[in-house]
Amino acid sequence: MKELMLGNKAAARGLYEAGCAVVSSYPGTPSTEITEEAAKYDEIYCEWAPNEKVAMETAFGASLAGKRSFCGMKHVGLNVAADPLFTMSYTGVNGGMVIGVADDPGMHSSQNEQDSRHYAIAAKVPMLEPSDSAEALEFAKLAFALSEQFDTPVMLKMCTRVAHSQSLVELHDRVVPTPIPYEKNIAKYVMMPGNAKRRHPIVEERTEKLRAWAETAPINRVELGGRELGIITSSTSYQYVREVFGDSVSVLKLGMVNPLPVELIRSFAAQVDRLVVVEEMDPIIEEHCRCLGLEVSGKDLLPMVGEFSQNRIAERLGGAVHTGTALEEAIPPRPPVMCAGCPHRGLFYTLSKNKCTVLGDIGCYTLGAVAPLSAMDMTLCMGASISAIHGFNKALGQESEHRTVAVIGDSTFMHSGMTGLANIAYNQSNSTVIILDNSITGMTGHQQNPTTGYNIKGDPAGKIDLESLCRAMGFNRVRVVDPYDLKETDRAVKEELAADEPSVIISRRPCALLKYVKHKAPLKVNTDKCVGCKSCMKIGCPAISMKIGKAHVDNTLCVGCGVCQQLCPVGAFESTGKEA
Repeated sequence: MKELMLGNKAAARGLYEAGCAVVSSYPGTPSTEITEEAAKYDEIYCEWAPNEKVAMETAFGASLAGKRSFCGMKHVGLNVAADPLFTMSYTGVNGGMVIGVADDPGMHSSQNEQDSRHYAIAAKVPMLEPSDSAEALEFAKLAFALSEQFDTPVMLKMCTRVAHSQSLVELHDRVVPTPIPYEKNIAKYVMMPGNAKRRHPIVEERTEKLRAWAETAPINRVELGGRELGIITSSTSYQYVREVFGDSVSVLKLGMVNPLPVELIRSFAAQVDRLVVVEEMDPIIEEHCRCLGLEVSGKDLLPMVGEFSQNRIAERLGGAVHTGTALEEAIPPRPPVMCAGCPHRGLFYTLSKNKCTVLGDIGCYTLGAVAPLSAMDMTLCMGASISAIHGFNKALGQESEHRTVAVIGDSTFMHSGMTGLANIAYNQSNSTVIILDNSITGMTGHQQNPTTGYNIKGDPAGKIDLESLCRAMGFNRVRVVDPYDLKETDRAVKEELAADEPSVIISRRPCALLKYVKHKAPLKVNTDKCVGCKSCMKIGCPAISMKIGKAHVDNTLCVGCGVCQQLCPVGAFESTGKEA
């Protein structure tokens, strides 16, 4: 049977067909749907872990027990999981273990554009890279087989276009391998220096065996066409090359990008007049070819930044450019913005009004940096807001501690904020931390987390009490505010900044997009009262605009949060009295 599937859904189907037993992941676009789709199979235990490091260690534990396991993450999540990854390369596995990582060329939803192939090379683990949904399914199954054959975790590298594009896949039945019994093996699994020294040569030997496998592996294939130009490529770049050139060029399509073959590449190069590598981001395949002494072009023709496309490749390599149909008028740009009724809006307005220095974090609330709020000074990585405010205040002392806050979401706090908060409690900087608790993991599409009380399937689960947790970590000043109440929020921010000890404010209001949230009636503007002062425009609500010099509310967007009512000096905002 065949089915049209997203790449991520196909990868999840591959986990199912391969008999995967345990999946532990942290949501991160563009990887999230792999785990969400896997959770639909009752035969697989699936969970959202607090962060990627925990997810990888959980998957390793399941592998150690003899079952096939998977953990998934986006490229920056691999940074968090790097610690266990490098040592798991030494220990090897018991049951097959696959690590899914999704890169984001073009940074559609990411803070950097790193290339995960570097991790595979540095950790010395094999990496497979599918170019469509069919390969996402098949490569997931192959990854488990390679993991058990070569005693190694295997990385499955997706990217935004493969993860979120659809193509046909062929479905097969689930085949569950016989669990591999766990046997105590201190020399293999206890990585103290004496044992690790003996394991490193095994890793090097394994890499050479994998390289030999790559020389004849069917996932690395030569497609001979015109011999004037030979292109070595992988992933979505392969699809672009084929769409631009068809059979007019010869192609070496690589499905395994670490370790890379040697003789296969040399043989292919000898059959073409000119050799070009087409790969997004860093010149990893290109540099490998140069190390083999081959004359090759790559990044001298194609950029190291951003996504490729058919036209970009055609423009640089001489193929046919497809112009498409242009619109008669340019579409006005639509910058990203917090949703109407977003609970974070009132808080960021308060911070902006009080001219606070705001050290931010990763989540949909990062949009607090966007005009007109412009209420964020720094965003680095998950959890960095709390660690950074501690260093910021230790460096500047009273100059900063009464006007600087850190903001972090509830899911991000559970991911990597707790250790930073422990550092504030332990080393005592006078820092104010604001946890933006919107009762869900918002940016990646409403996944549960340890503070929500529900698991990945929506069933009741353990629930962490943020207030109790913060007090247990040593904070005497912990208070909860409703960010829809601007006066209460303003009072809390001013009082905690004025205090001479560390404090935590929990800004609590569920995400306006959650299905269970019942909204008030949308608002309207009494144009007789409105004086066109634009005070309401300061919060950047997409439901509010100006028409003929007066404020206007789009009642298809408005959720009646009332924040604009509190800003209007003349009381022009009124309820429609009609529930949304």
